This record gives sequence, C-alpha cells and structure tokens, in this order.
Amino acid sequence: MAHKFQKHYTRDEARALLPQIRRWLQKLSDSRETLEENQRRLGGFASGEDRGGALVNSSVRLMAEVQDVLMEFQARQIMVKDVDRGLIDFPALIDGKEVFLCWEKDEDDIEFWHDIDSGYAGRERL
Repeated sequence: MAHKFQKHYTRDEARALLPQIRRWLQKLSDSRETLEENQRRLGGFASGEDRGGALVNSSVRLMAEVQDVLMEFQARQIMVKDVDRGLIDFPALIDGKEVFLCWEKDEDDIEFWHDIDSGYAGRERL
C-alpha cells in the first residue's frame, strides 16, 4: 500500500521538535496580531492620504515571515491544522498503517493519534 507521506515521525522524533514548533506557532500568532493591528491602522487613513508606507512595509515583511514559518512545517511534512489552537499533525506509522500523531500547543506531550481521514474527532490515546 502506498503512503501519502515520505516522512514518518516516531513519537520521540515528533516530541524532539515540540520546542521549535512552539516557537514557530508563537511567531505565527505574534505576526498575525501585528498584521491585524496594521490593517486596522491602515483602515483609518482617508483616501488620498499617505497610506502609511511604514505600516505597509511592516505588513509585507510579516507576511514573508509567516510564509517562511509555514514553509518550515511544509518542508518537514508536518501539518498545521489550526494555528489558533496550535493543532499539529505528524505523519507516522502505527503497525504499518499511516496515521497522524496529533498534538495541541497546550498539551505537554504527544499523547494522541488519529487516522489520516478521521481527523481530530477520531483521536485516540497512544
């Protein structure tokens, strides 16, 4: 049976990445907050006024940073399911079957898995 993912994580491999993943999620959250603030401030400019070049430049830089972080996940074939919740899926194999190890940012450890197709609702304890 062909697998969808080339990379499969053991629980220890996924666990070892959690400190970095927490930093990436924090960066995504911080960047999004700043982008939303920039949008609010830019929305306050009347047409014809200077459109806030520094704010636009800041927003472009932040969007590039967000893209860079998302590419870090993509390069490792780690799925970001929900940025707000910090919901992350790691491709894994359990008894030869392709599944996801499932983790949320408030959890101390990786303790759950689910079928590729069942999603969060199908989480089971490891």
